[in-house]
Amino acid sequence: MHQVVVIGGGVMGCMTALELLQRGFEVCLMERRQTGREASWAGGGIVTPLYPWRYSEPVSALADWSQRRYPELCRELLDHTGIDPQFSPCGLLWLDHAEESLALQWAAEQGRPIVPVDSDFIYQQVPELAPGFAGGMWQRGLANVRNPRLMAALKARLGQFPSFTLLENAPATGLQHTGGRVTGVIHAAGTVPADAAVLAAGAWSGEWLGALGMTLEVAPVKGQMLIYKTAPGWLPSIVLHAGRYAIPRRDGHVLIGSTLEYAGFDTTTTQEALDSLRSSAHALLPALAQMQPVGQWAGLRPGSAEGVPFIGAVPGLDGLWVNAGHFRNGLVLAPASCRLLADLMTGAAPALSATPYGLEGRSAGA
Repeated sequence: MHQVVVIGGGVMGCMTALELLQRGFEVCLMERRQTGREASWAGGGIVTPLYPWRYSEPVSALADWSQRRYPELCRELLDHTGIDPQFSPCGLLWLDHAEESLALQWAAEQGRPIVPVDSDFIYQQVPELAPGFAGGMWQRGLANVRNPRLMAALKARLGQFPSFTLLENAPATGLQHTGGRVTGVIHAAGTVPADAAVLAAGAWSGEWLGALGMTLEVAPVKGQMLIYKTAPGWLPSIVLHAGRYAIPRRDGHVLIGSTLEYAGFDTTTTQEALDSLRSSAHALLPALAQMQPVGQWAGLRPGSAEGVPFIGAVPGLDGLWVNAGHFRNGLVLAPASCRLLADLMTGAAPALSATPYGLEGRSAGA
């Protein structure tokens, strides 16, 4: 295996391509529109599941590995490209959460530094919070990255490899295969020869395999977000309450998210979501009521059962691999997911157990 085509230019496709390039492969990344402009651009960039204690061990294992990798990865990207993904270990406050005892028990078992805090702590940490919060939970050092900058850095880094080819505005329309093995990926302008293909098309992955007569239980789940512009440092930490979050950026932008909508592939923004997100923003940070959002957008998450992604070979067609179905945690889980897939594709000792993510028994092949 020397030439690999990666279908999809989001965080999964880009990090998979980088892993393979670093192992000496020739890689063609095929993106239906512009690299990094779908869910990977639209998300919040928090480097953790919002409520990590709610997830199964397979998700926790990927998240834990990825959290350890992110600081080094962002430094490497900055060193190579000059683009800073802005990894910011600002900490996270969960406010008045009904699952506190469960969360703290999980944190103790997993060795995570989540601690209970009182009202004095939370108002000292985030002075702009609305009054009335009696306490919460705090994880010092929990980070966010500025995901559009992360994607820009990944794209720039990939372009530095002579063995890398990028095809944008080139939706993959099918596979060329002979004798039950992938030999190329078809797009509107022709066919790219390939010894293997990786499907990392996010919310479109299930539909894409469906067109080939295969089944992958991945479907789009819409999320809408708002962004405000405040002074740098106005919001020192991430805050999360009642399923909604506020995320600070270094330049003073504050993201408010997000909705959870089953609306097919529709990415239009709505007044209903605007009103709901603004209400959450005002209830959490009252000063935002005196400001207008400077942006609203929507993205499509690749929904899957319990948020456990599909990572591995597709049964029934040699040379076809999948890295998709990460639901709300694509950016969170990407470093581990892509390292694992590259390990599986090359026969290397896997970074973590691959068993929970395989397609056998979870999704039919050809």
